[in-house]
Amino acid sequence: MTRIIAGFLGGRRIEVPKSGTRPTSDRVREAVFNALAARLDFAGLAVLDLYAGSGALGLEAISRGASSALFVESDQRAAA
Repeated sequence: MTRIIAGFLGGRRIEVPKSGTRPTSDRVREAVFNALAARLDFAGLAVLDLYAGSGALGLEAISRGASSALFVESDQRAAA
């Protein structure tokens, strides 16, 4: 299981398949989004989450104010 770090969905957990996926760790996601937040405002952004897996990156962006996210994942087991 992984979780949304911040924003209006902060703290919510995301279920991921028990095997075959390796979600981006909370620590890495937090660092990436903190670096991005220092340079841009998420409000109204459209986000593209390639190789989405659990979708945690796109959901994190929405939680922080992005208006939409497009999730692309080729593995049907990961795209639940």
